[in-house]
Amino acid sequence: MATASLIGRRFGPTVSGWLVGIPFTSGPIALFLFLDHGATFATSAALGSSLGVVPTLAWAIAYSAVAARGAGLIAAMAAGLAVFTLIAAAVHDLSIGPLALYALIATLLVIAIRIIRPPAVIYTVRPPWWDLPARMVIATILVLAITGGSEVIGPRLSGLLATIPLYASILAAFAQRQAGAAAAVQVWRGLFFGLFGFGAFYLVLATGLETIGLAAFGLALAASLLLQLLTLGLLSRIRGTAARSEDGSRT
Repeated sequence: MATASLIGRRFGPTVSGWLVGIPFTSGPIALFLFLDHGATFATSAALGSSLGVVPTLAWAIAYSAVAARGAGLIAAMAAGLAVFTLIAAAVHDLSIGPLALYALIATLLVIAIRIIRPPAVIYTVRPPWWDLPARMVIATILVLAITGGSEVIGPRLSGLLATIPLYASILAAFAQRQAGAAAAVQVWRGLFFGLFGFGAFYLVLATGLETIGLAAFGLALAASLLLQLLTLGLLSRIRGTAARSEDGSRT
């Protein structure tokens, strides 16, 4: 969390959103579920985490739409949470294979990237001294709460709840407070690019945990990082094109 925040401060809100697409919290949760409950339980949780991309996208789009209309931070956050809850409940029992699910996720991400196009802003956030400790504490509490209650709520819901966009929401909230709604939307747009790697992480887990066990986490991490690098390159090219177009329009 600290690393993601510091890198985001250096390179801007879009990159910070992209970076938290890496499963910083849900990845450890998946590992703990595997160690505590076995491969079958963890595989079902991995499918739940993959499904969680769908309500996460809904959260991001709802937050962006409300914020772009001039609503305050609380209204935007409430809209995102409400839509996330509704969509999560709708897809909780969806029966779909991991490959088909990833294809669905990739399609939805491409659509989201095309429809969410925030204007360029200058990112000038100066977080308070307690910012990083607070983020790390909250993330730790979330991991412990979900893993500790996993036997009660079950594997699918454990995986689904692990995808609550906590980090992106914090980043978006600070960005909106300091630099306006457009900066917050840039965080969510960056997350869309990062979620391709997130989905790949859980695709590998869902297909490999019951056959190769713990080694699946290594392969999942490699797949996730590869997609992160590819999407970062694409994101950089898009940002460069947008910057050149803006310079051209000014001249």
